[in-house]
Amino acid sequence: MTIVTGFLGAGKTTLVRRFLDSPEGKGTALIVNEFGAEGIDDALLRESSDEVTLLGNGCLCCNTRTDLQNTLRRLVSDRERGKIPHFGRVLIETSGLADLSPILQTFSTDRALGGEFAIEVVLTVVDAVAGLKNLEKAPEARKQAILADRIVISKTDIADGKTVKKLTAMLEDLNPRAAIDVAVKGDIDPKTLIDTGQTDAIERHSGFVAEASHSDGILSFVMRDETPLIWPVFHRAMETLIALRGPDLLRIKGLLNLAGSRGPVVFQAVQHLIHPPVELSSWPDKDHGSRVVFITRGVSERQVEDLFKACRALGFSADD
Repeated sequence: MTIVTGFLGAGKTTLVRRFLDSPEGKGTALIVNEFGAEGIDDALLRESSDEVTLLGNGCLCCNTRTDLQNTLRRLVSDRERGKIPHFGRVLIETSGLADLSPILQTFSTDRALGGEFAIEVVLTVVDAVAGLKNLEKAPEARKQAILADRIVISKTDIADGKTVKKLTAMLEDLNPRAAIDVAVKGDIDPKTLIDTGQTDAIERHSGFVAEASHSDGILSFVMRDETPLIWPVFHRAMETLIALRGPDLLRIKGLLNLAGSRGPVVFQAVQHLIHPPVELSSWPDKDHGSRVVFITRGVSERQVEDLFKACRALGFSADD
């Protein structure tokens, strides 16, 4: 699954349409969410995808979250019955006012959906002309940038060069993990929408890596460990962290090298919910160390590091 978000007028629909028309976009089911009584974007995109569903008159973060769950179930059911063409990917284009956290939570609360869908890329589009103003004044725009795996800057062809540089610097400060790309009229490598581009984005050394603190009290940091992790230790540490500070855990995402596992285990959590772990058949690169990105509100890397140290000191073994 790919989620494309971005503030109002950022150019999401143009980017999505170009992707759907590319070879990489074939076999993609599209869910369009618009904040308004009349859907426009779905009409623009309908000719580019075999299956388009409009979730209108609301945003996925509020009254239509159940609609999203029902839509995904229907897509899977219709695919299995041959009512719609086979698809191997679902792309969600959110409204410009969407809060990503509840969308990500959907796949943790619904175990069936969590077993069927894996969120591969969260991509945020930022308007080069209005982006600075939006990031400064709109909490939604900042959160969309902070939670992204990738950021695409649009409209650079009509923006001042100094403004683009200032915007890029602000985005790098907000989200130092995200790869940042530039798209003019939606023209960008289609692989941007299916690849996080983060293979080399996380510093390659052990321990906790402090990354950034942002406005709104949001922090981001990386936990790394080169030795195999013991699942009971990691899991109980995460359960404790969630029990104590669940609402402040905006997004946790990583690859775990677990003792006894053949491949890496994808771990994701949003606030008080843990997504079902998924073991992959192989590592995506030569780096087999565990790396977990934390995006929190007021929970520091030192606090999380101390919690994990305490759990390790309890001396669980792999057989516990």
